[in-house]
Amino acid sequence: MSKPLFQVMKPGLLTTFQDLGRTGLQEFGVVVSGAMDEYALQIGNLLVGNDKGEAALEVTIVGPELKALEDMVVAICGANLSPKVNGKQAPMWKSFKVKKGELLEFGKPIEGARSYICVAGGFDVPVVMGSKSTFLKAKIGGLNGRGLEKDDILHGEGHVGVRTGRSIHPDKIPTYKKEMEIRVCLGPHLDAFPESSVETFLSSTYEVTPQSDRMGYRIKGPKIEHKTSADIISEAIPLGGIQVPADGNPILLMADRQTTGGYTRIATVISYDIPLLAQAQPGTKIRFRDVTVEEAQALFQKRAKLFRVLEKVT
Repeated sequence: MSKPLFQVMKPGLLTTFQDLGRTGLQEFGVVVSGAMDEYALQIGNLLVGNDKGEAALEVTIVGPELKALEDMVVAICGANLSPKVNGKQAPMWKSFKVKKGELLEFGKPIEGARSYICVAGGFDVPVVMGSKSTFLKAKIGGLNGRGLEKDDILHGEGHVGVRTGRSIHPDKIPTYKKEMEIRVCLGPHLDAFPESSVETFLSSTYEVTPQSDRMGYRIKGPKIEHKTSADIISEAIPLGGIQVPADGNPILLMADRQTTGGYTRIATVISYDIPLLAQAQPGTKIRFRDVTVEEAQALFQKRAKLFRVLEKVT
């Protein structure tokens, strides 16, 4: 039975409900959306005893203030945005109890850009086309298709009692630095670029600009030239695809990316590194390293194995 869990005292910069997104509908023009950092979302859910794909609150850089209307078990994973309960530092990557009347709030961003608030039992928001995720531009999913607003009441699916103090091994907790190495698989449109452009892409340092959001990151650095044109016949866009439009400045396509695009793509970020990329704030420096498809698949299997193990013990 649904219960009120939180009253929103302050909404934060951008706080939305996100799960693993609307999969299988891109052919109909439906954007996937979902958590930018799927790793943090899934770990948080497992720590509170949920299915790993349950919806959570995605907090962006400046967090909300939430007043607890019920006792609950919570886990906060992802960026360290200085979470506090009643003014005292709250743990991260660990389940803990929040009591009725307490205030969950955030302070100075220490590391990373996005944090995830998971509650035992999950949040009660409508499922739209198979997902609770918010897609702001179409105003669908989540809480009326928008971010949190002051005085919103957030409901839970029904409190599920789990023990507190669940955590993961420290070496499974990522660190988010101001300089990142992001692994990519080159292609699929390498024939559109001279070899010198590929060398430039792999040897240069790029910076995430303020013109970045859940749809994509615009990055600045040495421009990437085309042999002739940046345009192609529109085709499906993958998560992590790196488009290079005519101005030569790459765009990294993220969770709210369009379903199709008509610009050449020089590479695709491997799925293992997408959660790391999701934590990049404007000003973060990025270098790209080419890996094989086989290496990317091995890393994917490594992470999938970790989740299988965690699902057995939670």
